[in-house]
Amino acid sequence: MSDDLEQRLAEGDTTVFGELFTIHRPRLWQIIHFRINDKIRGRVDTDDVVQEVFLDAEKRLRHYIDGDFPSFFLWLRLVTGQTVSNIHRTHLGAESRSVLREASAAVSGLWGKTSLCLSQRFVAHLTSPSQVAVKSELIDEVRQAIENMSEMDQEVLALRHFEELTNQEVAIELSIQPKAASIRYMRALERLRGVLAIID
Repeated sequence: MSDDLEQRLAEGDTTVFGELFTIHRPRLWQIIHFRINDKIRGRVDTDDVVQEVFLDAEKRLRHYIDGDFPSFFLWLRLVTGQTVSNIHRTHLGAESRSVLREASAAVSGLWGKTSLCLSQRFVAHLTSPSQVAVKSELIDEVRQAIENMSEMDQEVLALRHFEELTNQEVAIELSIQPKAASIRYMRALERLRGVLAIID
């Protein structure tokens, strides 16, 4: 179904855009929810960002139609990254630009600091008073474990575990072989196993 719609869109039939976007909306929501900085989470609603992505993508449909993209979803993820980056700049200003400069342009330049996103999400479910008391310490422990990984391993972990991309999609996004993506993902999880056991 979606393959047929993608083919029609690639051939210039923009009337199928809304239906295609609806198919991919849950995955885009997941990506945005993961990538939005916690400092603005109370001011920026994920559903509102999804709507911004819809409008931005609709304006740029010619970019997809005229381009050579591996899939419509991965093109939408690119638009999502640009939209989230703009939102961070708007709400965080100079701080956001500093974070973006620290990130690897080749790996996560659009998204900001992946290690920070990972550490925050891994402990986001802690809610009891005793857990809240040690939450900051746990974030630091997880962040240290993650920052000891290569940027590529961090990004593989983020894409597979939180953005829920397939192994093939991760390989395409990071320009590596699927086998290498799988090995890096398993290695990253193994390195975090001790810390995650404490959190669980």
